[in-house]
Amino acid sequence: MDSLNLTAVVLGIVEGLTEFLPVSSTGHLVLATDLFGYDLKDWEVFNIVIQLPAIMAVVVVYWRTFVDVAHGALRRERESLHFIRNVLIAFIPSAVLGVLLKKKIDLLLESPSVVAVALIVGGVAIIVIERLARQRAYEPVSALPVRRSFLIGVVQCIAMIPGVSRSGATIMGALAMGENRKTAAEFSFFLAVPTMFGATAKQLWDNRHALAAHSSPIGFTQIAIGSVVSFVVSLVVIRLFIGYISRHGFIPFAIYRILAGSFALYWLLRA
Repeated sequence: MDSLNLTAVVLGIVEGLTEFLPVSSTGHLVLATDLFGYDLKDWEVFNIVIQLPAIMAVVVVYWRTFVDVAHGALRRERESLHFIRNVLIAFIPSAVLGVLLKKKIDLLLESPSVVAVALIVGGVAIIVIERLARQRAYEPVSALPVRRSFLIGVVQCIAMIPGVSRSGATIMGALAMGENRKTAAEFSFFLAVPTMFGATAKQLWDNRHALAAHSSPIGFTQIAIGSVVSFVVSLVVIRLFIGYISRHGFIPFAIYRILAGSFALYWLLRA
């Protein structure tokens, strides 16, 4: 297999494995690209596009929920309307800050050392929250109060720092507010749909000239390979994640973050 195609497969696996786990998919893609010795700019559009199939995996896995919510909203059922309200309210903070801070975010994305430090700090934060937070009984996303949904959305904005993890910030924010692990994880999945669709659409628009000009050495073949791999791996991860964290919690992910961040920092300092 061509080296670029093989890299596309590996990065697709990385995206699929990490998008919905509290370990930072963007951070892992930045570190993996740098580890392979590639210019991050060359793979920028690729790393953006392969997020879309991962998000589509949420829609596939939870298709019945989305269909029920759509039908319920048309009939103006309270539960469906509250589901939509909570997801949209939580989406607003990241949408606003994402537009205002785009240039600063892009600069952070070019720094693997920021990713390494954020992985370590985030791992420690997960351990602290897991040890101290008290969980309520499971409740569906539609049952969350408006204020709590908005605050979870505010916490999600921390994930604009590469290496923090969007899902990790959302889940840990919900846990810190007393939500059940399953509620926190499901809310993170549903919130990912508008958040990542919006962020990816904006990135694609901003990079539209590069895409049209085919100026990157990474072509549509690599993007197609990475997208398929990302989608398939994401399907598996989403199906397994809820059951895993219900039994084991988030400490294993925290330990992984600390080890991965420490290794990456050591490697970067030696380079």
